[in-house]
Amino acid sequence: MVSKMPSARWISASLLVILLSLQPIADAFYLPGTFMHTYEAGETIAAKVNSLTSIETELPFSYYSLPYCKPTEGVKKSAENLGEVLMGDQIDNSPYHFHVNTNESLYLCTTDPLTKEQAELLKNRARNLYQVNMILDNLPVMRFTEQNGMTIQWTGYPVGYNPMGSSEDYIINHLKFRVLVHPYQAQGDVVVTSEDGVAMVESDRKSGFQIVGFEVVPCSVKRDPAAMSKLRMYDKVDSVNCPLELEKSQVIREKERITFTYEVEYVKSNIKWPSRWDAYLKMDGAKVHWFSIMNSMMVVFFLAGIVFVIFLRTVRRDLTRYEEMDKEAQAQMNEELSGWKLVVGDVFREPCCSKLLCVMVADGIQITGMAVVTIVFAALGFLSPASRGMLLTGMIVLYLFLGIIAGYVGVRLWRTIKQSTEGWKSVAWLTSCFFPGIVFIILTVLNSILWGKKSTGALPISLFFTLLALWFCISVPLTLIGGLLGTRAAGIEFPVRTNQIPREIPERKFPSWLLVLGAGTLPFGTLFIELFFILSSIWLGRFYYVFGFLFIVLFLLVIVCGEVSLVLTYMHLCVEDWKWWWKAFFASGSVAFFVFLYSINYLVFDLRSLSGPVSATLYLGYSLIMAFAIMLSTGAIGFLLSFYFVHYLFSSVKID
Repeated sequence: MVSKMPSARWISASLLVILLSLQPIADAFYLPGTFMHTYEAGETIAAKVNSLTSIETELPFSYYSLPYCKPTEGVKKSAENLGEVLMGDQIDNSPYHFHVNTNESLYLCTTDPLTKEQAELLKNRARNLYQVNMILDNLPVMRFTEQNGMTIQWTGYPVGYNPMGSSEDYIINHLKFRVLVHPYQAQGDVVVTSEDGVAMVESDRKSGFQIVGFEVVPCSVKRDPAAMSKLRMYDKVDSVNCPLELEKSQVIREKERITFTYEVEYVKSNIKWPSRWDAYLKMDGAKVHWFSIMNSMMVVFFLAGIVFVIFLRTVRRDLTRYEEMDKEAQAQMNEELSGWKLVVGDVFREPCCSKLLCVMVADGIQITGMAVVTIVFAALGFLSPASRGMLLTGMIVLYLFLGIIAGYVGVRLWRTIKQSTEGWKSVAWLTSCFFPGIVFIILTVLNSILWGKKSTGALPISLFFTLLALWFCISVPLTLIGGLLGTRAAGIEFPVRTNQIPREIPERKFPSWLLVLGAGTLPFGTLFIELFFILSSIWLGRFYYVFGFLFIVLFLLVIVCGEVSLVLTYMHLCVEDWKWWWKAFFASGSVAFFVFLYSINYLVFDLRSLSGPVSATLYLGYSLIMAFAIMLSTGAIGFLLSFYFVHYLFSSVKID
């Protein structure tokens, strides 16, 4: 189900008022999707084909890696943005042509006799459940199947199939397309708004037909290759009733000649153009999302109660009693101090690996900022799935430009810990290279695997150099500028002096890191339901567009991370453990450990069809990148809140 956010309507409406004044520049504007096109009856439209994909291997391959018919003008690649290339999309032209509002059944081509290699490749793609992804007027093709009395919607159609009990494989070589069109009558300026808040300005458009749906019924048909090869491309052929018996289906076998045909039926629809993506973005299980939010809110209120007790009943009471005493009573109390007051001379002692801590906190803030801005824009409808790859492209661009924030946070934290600016350049450099460098190493290893498999998911060398250029020409300079600003910002002074000799930390029955690791279960409980839908979107090819729910979950996750880290920090200080810096970071950052474990669980139980060590390695590699980013983000949130809590706590204590 698509998230409906009221604010999106108001923002879209405000922008549309501005856009109405731009008529001389553009006669229409569609906020989250692509330019609307109205076709005349009989006008020719060419469909496009994307990479072949499979939920069994997760290795995309080019459509023309199989012996399909090629367009007469030759294969031409469509322009792709950065996000499309990173996702493994390869959009090419195809020989499938459609004449608007004209029902027809056409011949495409008959292949040469299949070689042994071609037959084996077709069988392999069919057995690995590879799907052909076709696009018409920027709409992916849909098909519907009946399973257990339920209608299931899929995008794309299979390369072939292997019926139960049969030793033969059959190829899909006949496609029955059903194109939904909405008759459009030209009119003056008008604002059209769909149910999900998608808005568009129309102005003086020609009358005609708008494509609002694209469906297919795939089937396998055995035809006489000798007779069919006499036909020319786009000659008319007889219509076919699908599905057919196996005896009348086209088997995949060496030396077989395969004939490809298709037919098109146009159906008038009441669906309007701004609402045509609703069928793709409709997600069942809205109650599950609300349950996820309610579950998260219960965790938030539980932790908020603990924080309330700490602040109002414990900390505030102690501070009030202490401030009401005279100097002699305070001196006597200083000798009888217990708990967190005993570590006043060590609480701000420099932690081990302080430079690494600054770098990780800075990168975490950069990732958090990227996630928040991306989700907000997506929830408002500015990142539509109609614009393929734009979500990933937007995330990369945001990450690059948020380097200035990361540099500022990292250097200012370094200056606070060291109480000087010496060494800030190395902190800024490490901040700009730490997370991207680790991701780059992992992607290089995974990319070498994809190269070996000749997959379209492999990044070309030119893209590697493009990403490196963006990294070093935008992110690194901005991070250094942010670091320079951090050196000039007012320093954060510690409220108490640090003793020269460190205080001994009392022994505990259980290691403190065990408590820190267990604390990650609370933030994980906030996001694990939404995580399931996100993983399904990535690995099962489903659309994820409930960014309104995701934004609420992210907001609650930030609160839970802060509360968990604050409570754990206070507990460690109460047992005289002044080494709280890293524990505050990992108290909330340990959620990444459970996210990675859940990813493994998802691989074992929900991606059981995923076959082969290569596919599993790719999955675990990308899951590791995701978990690492979550660790930095949640850890930075928890650490910064704990730091300000500790600073406030000890700035209220008047102990010499």
